[in-house]
Amino acid sequence: MKKIQKILVANRGEIALRAIRTIKEMGKEAVAVYSTADKDAEYLKFADMAICIGSVKSNESYLNIPSIMAAVDISGCDAVFPGYGFLSENQNFVEICKYQNIIFIGPSVELMATMSDKSKAKEVMKKAGVPVILGSEGAIKDIEDAKKLAKKIGYPVIVKASAGGGGRGMRVVENEDYLENAFLAAGSEALNAFGDGTLYMEKYIRNPRHVEVQVVADKYGNAIHLGERDCSLQRRHQKLIEESPATILDEKTRQKLLNTAVKATKAIGYENAGTFEFLVDSDKNFYFMEMNTRLQVEHTISEMVSGVDIVELMIKVAEGEKLLSQDKVHLKGHAIECRITAEDPEKFIPSPGKITKWITPGGRNVRIDSHVYCNYTVSPYYDSMIGKLIVWGEDRSSAISKMRESLNEFRVEGIKTIIPFHKKMMTNIDFVENNYDTNYLG
Repeated sequence: MKKIQKILVANRGEIALRAIRTIKEMGKEAVAVYSTADKDAEYLKFADMAICIGSVKSNESYLNIPSIMAAVDISGCDAVFPGYGFLSENQNFVEICKYQNIIFIGPSVELMATMSDKSKAKEVMKKAGVPVILGSEGAIKDIEDAKKLAKKIGYPVIVKASAGGGGRGMRVVENEDYLENAFLAAGSEALNAFGDGTLYMEKYIRNPRHVEVQVVADKYGNAIHLGERDCSLQRRHQKLIEESPATILDEKTRQKLLNTAVKATKAIGYENAGTFEFLVDSDKNFYFMEMNTRLQVEHTISEMVSGVDIVELMIKVAEGEKLLSQDKVHLKGHAIECRITAEDPEKFIPSPGKITKWITPGGRNVRIDSHVYCNYTVSPYYDSMIGKLIVWGEDRSSAISKMRESLNEFRVEGIKTIIPFHKKMMTNIDFVENNYDTNYLG
């Protein structure tokens, strides 16, 4: 396969800037796209070309496939990098890129289709020998089917949207009295959010940890992992703080988890970067939850502990290069990421507006992934994340100390951010002693 020359970054904000950097470092051309809301974004100047693709609404710009494909054509790009969110897991977009002979830097549409349907993905993982949570064999037909299955599995159960994500279309049910309402509410929410009200059911695991494995695979059947990440500190199923490695795991369990993820990657014939997400119970048993067929927000901490640029690997794999072998990956130390969002730190409601002061921390092993700056206006039209603060330490304790001091250096004025929340967490006794789970913040 020939080398990619010019890549269109079909995204915005910090991930667009992060991708542009790597693309340019690789000696390739980067093309940025933007909505009218982002027309003054400074990072657009770092691309070789920037093209307006529509108005402030996502469905008229960053989700507008005809506009993005027109930008590909105008700019002469031979590849598209999707980032995360927006069109990163849109099967129609991937299919159109393939039809137009544009390289989509990610997995095939067939694998994306299989793994995006959580009930199908679960069946595929079972065949690959991956532990899965007891639950429905595919989609639930109706409420009567749901009642029979819940009795068989045993309460509590969790009803989930097959095409879901981010906690939408999901309900925990403690007993049969609440099942019908939960079933109807989850289906309605899923239909509105994803255009698909299909549901499935699983046994609900109380107080689990959320641990995921970063994998990368090439077209020759080779697959590697870049360690695991603990993403258990969440609020309403939205990740806030992530760490690598997951220090709750003993070494035997860790190796079993990592090997299972790599084995599953090979079994399904996966290609490019992906993430296997697992729930880990109090006895350190792990169960497959879902696979994300794209780059994750928290890929940064895997990069910090491995020294590997994951975006660079994704591009090389898309070009047809062979992966480095697992023994060339050396995981070292401990990394923590705090997501910096423009939100009220107590109510967690968006706080758009003009940033009047933006002073970021620095020093050894401190990384800031952000596209904002002083006098930047945070738009109300998109996700509230304005950056990520990532630190690395020799161990978890030193990483927490570094994060605590880095947060103390961070100065943002003009809008509210959740930096005060992160400061509290870095001194929270339960967090410091690693004594929490996915339900800790509710």
